[in-house]
Amino acid sequence: MIKELDCVVLRADQPDHSLRAGDVGTVVLEHGSEAYEVEFTTLGGDTVALLTLRADEIRPIARNEILHARRVEAA
Repeated sequence: MIKELDCVVLRADQPDHSLRAGDVGTVVLEHGSEAYEVEFTTLGGDTVALLTLRADEIRPIARNEILHARRVEAA
């Protein structure tokens, strides 16, 4: 179950927002269990995107995953 302040993983690219599948964001607001406001930031703390995503567009992070850094053109 996903809740506010959980880190989640994007399931599909969002090219209009410079996001790729696998990017990690933070849930900042729940819309029931059907949709979430998710903030994606750079490691420096700049917001890349704040999106409303359906539950099937994100997933919880797994304990055996590792983060990967990449440059983002628009931040």
